Order: sequence, then structure tokens, then C-alpha cells
Amino acid sequence: MIRLNNNIERILIMISFLGISLFGITLNAQSASNEEAIKSANIYKYSVKNIKKEDVNLKSYEGKVLLIVNVASECGCTPQYEGLEKIYKKYNAKGFEILAFPCNDFGGQEPGTNEEIQKFCSINYNVTFPLFDKISVKGSEKTELYIMLTDNKVTGKSEIAWNFEKFLVDKNGNVVANFKSKAKPESAEITSEIEKLLN
Repeated sequence: MIRLNNNIERILIMISFLGISLFGITLNAQSASNEEAIKSANIYKYSVKNIKKEDVNLKSYEGKVLLIVNVASECGCTPQYEGLEKIYKKYNAKGFEILAFPCNDFGGQEPGTNEEIQKFCSINYNVTFPLFDKISVKGSEKTELYIMLTDNKVTGKSEIAWNFEKFLVDKNGNVVANFKSKAKPESAEITSEIEKLLN
């Protein structure tokens, strides 16, 4: 009888140990899954062209908090350039950058050349943050960066609906939030998140 109890005790100990081991495996699997999700929404593996059509590796922004925005010069949201410049001046010295990508995907509202776009932004809104080469953010011509931005495990899967949609990126290049066109750059909704990432 004592031997039976000892055997049962051994079996229970083995089951408990196995349970703990499996629990550890589950935790490790969850951790790996979370890391993979973050990696899949990381911008550092992409290169883009600036407004002068020069190659820019986005890893060059390592350590910076970024706001990536698709912009247009003839849109009802175009006055958001003012708000973008406002927060750029407020947070740039603390490690904040805005990456603005002109696109002509919505109602033909960005018909100009890169030179015309840059001139428009400078004259009308005194823009000092970086402007990039005009790209497509939807459809078959969508750039690789925007393919990732609109389909990842962090902010989900959805098409860019209009100009001035915004993606917030942390200091490690991970996409952490998405704000639709109506969210104004200087709104508390956006600036509070920028401040959290900068601290």
C-alpha cells in the first residue's frame, strides 16, 4: 500500500513538473509570437526616396519617434500641414521626426511634381520637416512600406481611406498606432502618444 502511494506520489510529481514545463513553453511561444508581431510591423527594413529622389534607409531614423503621413496639396485636409509643422517644432529637438509622403491617389489632389510640392509646402505652410518622393499608398502600385503599414499585426489590416492618415512609430522602428485623416496632428489624441514614446 505504501509502495502504491509512493508510485502515485511520483506520478503526481511528474505530472506537476510536466505541467510547469508546458506552461513555460506556452509562455515562451507567446513571447516569441509577440516579438514576431512587432518585427512584422517594423519600418527599418524599408528604403524610400526623399523629395530629391535620393535613397533613404529608414533605419537611419533609429532612436527617433516618427509620424508617417501621406499628404496632398489640394485636399480639404491640407491645412493639417500647419499642425504637422507645429508639433514638429515642438518635439523635434526631443527626437521626433515627421516623414511626409505626397500621393495623388485620392481625387487627384496631389498633381504636382516633387519640386512643385516642396515649393507649395514651403511658401504656404513653412514646412521644415522632411518631404519624400511622391508615391502610391493604395491599389496595385502601393509601395512596400505602405503594404506593411496597412497590413500588420499591430494596427491591423485596412486600406488608406484618404490623405493625411498617420502612423506613429516608436524609437525602435515599430509601428504602434494609426490615426485616420480627421485626427489633427496637434490634437491631444496624437500628442499624448508622441510624448509617451519620447519619455
